[in-house]
Amino acid sequence: MIDSTTALAFSMYENKGVYALLIGSGVSRAAQIPTGWEITLDLVKRAAILQGIPDQPDWGKWHREQYGKEPSYSELLDQLSATPEERRSILHSYIEPTDEDFAEGRKVPTKAHQAIARLVQAGFVRVIITTNFDRLLENALRELGVEPTVIKSDDDLNGAVPLIHSRCFIIKVHGDYLDTRIRNTESELSAYSAEMNTLLDRIFDEHGLIVCGWSADWDPALKAAITRAPNRRYPLFWATRGEPTAAARDVIALRAGKEIPIEGADVFFEKLDRLVSIQADLQRPNPRSIELLVAGTKKYLAKPEYRIQLDELIGDEIRHAAQGIKGSAFNTNGPWSNERFLADVARYEAVSEPLARIFGVLGRWGTGSEFKTAAETIRQFGSVDVAGGLVILLGLRSYPSVLLFISYGIALIKADRYTDLFRLFAYDIRTRSEEPSYFVTNLFLGAWEGAEADAWKLFPGFENRRTALSDHLHDIFSVWCDDYLYSEAEFTPLFEEFELLGSLAYLTLTTDLETLESVAAKGDGWGSNFVWAPFGRISWHRETRERLFASLAREETSKVLLAAGFARGNPAYLSTALANLKRLFGKVSF
Repeated sequence: MIDSTTALAFSMYENKGVYALLIGSGVSRAAQIPTGWEITLDLVKRAAILQGIPDQPDWGKWHREQYGKEPSYSELLDQLSATPEERRSILHSYIEPTDEDFAEGRKVPTKAHQAIARLVQAGFVRVIITTNFDRLLENALRELGVEPTVIKSDDDLNGAVPLIHSRCFIIKVHGDYLDTRIRNTESELSAYSAEMNTLLDRIFDEHGLIVCGWSADWDPALKAAITRAPNRRYPLFWATRGEPTAAARDVIALRAGKEIPIEGADVFFEKLDRLVSIQADLQRPNPRSIELLVAGTKKYLAKPEYRIQLDELIGDEIRHAAQGIKGSAFNTNGPWSNERFLADVARYEAVSEPLARIFGVLGRWGTGSEFKTAAETIRQFGSVDVAGGLVILLGLRSYPSVLLFISYGIALIKADRYTDLFRLFAYDIRTRSEEPSYFVTNLFLGAWEGAEADAWKLFPGFENRRTALSDHLHDIFSVWCDDYLYSEAEFTPLFEEFELLGSLAYLTLTTDLETLESVAAKGDGWGSNFVWAPFGRISWHRETRERLFASLAREETSKVLLAAGFARGNPAYLSTALANLKRLFGKVSF
């Protein structure tokens, strides 16, 4: 299944400028900017303390009981300041960054603001509605040379550039922090002017909507504007960290919206920007195109008379992928940045996905006649010219080969084609070295030149992963393997079986039995009683690991593997090699 963020990215790319953003305080939270209500309560506290009032657990409640009404932002500012200059100084302390704030990254545009600005600059977003009264978004846009049209009050609507002619139209429905008319109280948020409602009605009728950082709990007028919009031509996507509120669920249900679980606004918008920009760079085929290619592969595999059509389909995709990889987007020179690495990984995956999914179908339902084409294609993409540049990016150049290798290999396991699987592991990749080089010694996990551990930990949430590359590949193929799996539960055991058999094949091709036995006889210090082999998540995923080791110990399973070429066809080698892997996995600390 395609995840919601990817589906949204495709829709944004195919419908440029159609989606409006609705962003709330959750987007500015990482910048440590207080909300309007938080500032209002702090002003209540400061005014009360000046009058000798002791600290209160709930200043909003205290104000209502003391004065019989909700605290007013503008009234409080009037009480605490006598001139516009004093008022501006008070507000600056909440919103404007000091030198220390700059140094600590506070009160400046966040990664989310910067990603949104890039989407606006590229023309994928033109309309933004925000409940925030800070100017972080405007600052991020101006840093990229985009001057937005900002509507912060009904006065701004008069004489504003028409929506259709504005490069970026920002509607600040709560106002701006330098305008004392900002909306905070329940009564202020319960209704908008007729002019503002007309504008919002038009936007929600003519655009799809992406919501992030907004709960819908405190803005009945805005919620009403969304739910009364008749348009269902473009969908609503609601990015939420944790469970949506009841009010948010009402809006999602009424608009038939789609929830997107996120870790935070920064991660979400950076990923969205990355996925959209990849399509712009590579003109990636949409999911429907890939599904048609997969369906075509299945059809042509079914009958021998379609052999020519199948060959042409595969050949076309090989040429398409090769052309995409040669593009300027994969320049290995220039300065290093984390974002550059992540973007290159995503681009390689984008250009490789159609062919990798075709290879999955070939491995699952092929008869063996396709093996040479698959293996030669993997070798073709793994053979890269000598070049200069950043070492990590140079290593990434063979990533498409890794993806094709894994896709085909997992499918071979699903089809119980273990002889072809070992042939795949042992296929000669033809490096410039005089030593024998195989797919498994050059493309498999830690044996691959692009497997720099720290680089793969750059993916969100992977900072502390011991097997970051393996975990990322697991996430990628959990989607790509859907073409031939019956259920999600099938995937992880298949993936980890591929990893375990890959480790076994690596030992089979690089280490003789005598070496394994002599190393096993040594002491129990780190690295002293096992021979290293590339390993992945199977090393720590105990449930699958124990089940697979138990399966390989059974005679019916071991006979199949030995006949296929694993463990050099020797039962003693198999048991010794598996014991070696158990010791290796046991020594890996997590």
